[in-house]
Amino acid sequence: MTSTDPRFPAATAPRTRTVAELDGHLVECRACPRLVAWREEVAATKRRSYADWDYWGRPVPGFGPADAAMLIVGLAPAAHGANRTGRMFTGDRSGDVLYAALHATGLASRPTATHRGDGLTLRGVRITAPVHCAPPENKPTPTERDTCRPWLVREAELLRPTLRAAVVLGAFGWQAALPALAAAGWEVPRPRPVFGHGAHTTLRRADGGAPLELYGCYHVSQQNTFTGRLTPAMLREVLAAAAASAGL
Repeated sequence: MTSTDPRFPAATAPRTRTVAELDGHLVECRACPRLVAWREEVAATKRRSYADWDYWGRPVPGFGPADAAMLIVGLAPAAHGANRTGRMFTGDRSGDVLYAALHATGLASRPTATHRGDGLTLRGVRITAPVHCAPPENKPTPTERDTCRPWLVREAELLRPTLRAAVVLGAFGWQAALPALAAAGWEVPRPRPVFGHGAHTTLRRADGGAPLELYGCYHVSQQNTFTGRLTPAMLREVLAAAAASAGL
């Protein structure tokens, strides 16, 4: 939920000129009271196995180069993953699966992601999320998703000159990404494309610019990877297709 409480100002994504400037504003956002309270409570109480960690406990910015040709859109930071480490998909089992696949397809410098100073770099890929704060039970509300949307819109606008493909992990991210990409200048077909693993659609640009090849993929959550609904081979296949579309 959002609030008129002055401690929780409305979310705004300034018309920054660079992705780095956008990230600098993003990490100060306090627009959603429930998310602010949860991310800070988790950071204060910690998990016993991470008792010696100084938790990030703030909104988590996107990770990857500002001239990325490919964008990966997740869901939201994990409470003891990115909310702890301060980097997308870093420090949890979902990230273990994702970065192993990115490394296998030549898009990441190493197969593991443990902390911000671990030396990991991405090649032509940026990872972001429609909700930048850790939500209780990993379930942001539609209102929180919509409140956070301006950040995704502006990030996509800044990436637009180089962005050629996007992979959306999960139905929640798909529902969030389509209106954000539309607001950032791509034309979303009507009826809207339906999410599914391996779904693929092309988003044209109204101004005649380069189109965006959009791919759907099951989320790398443990409930998908542990049950075999999403296998490493399935993930690599989607990433490789998107990378080829992006010229990577």
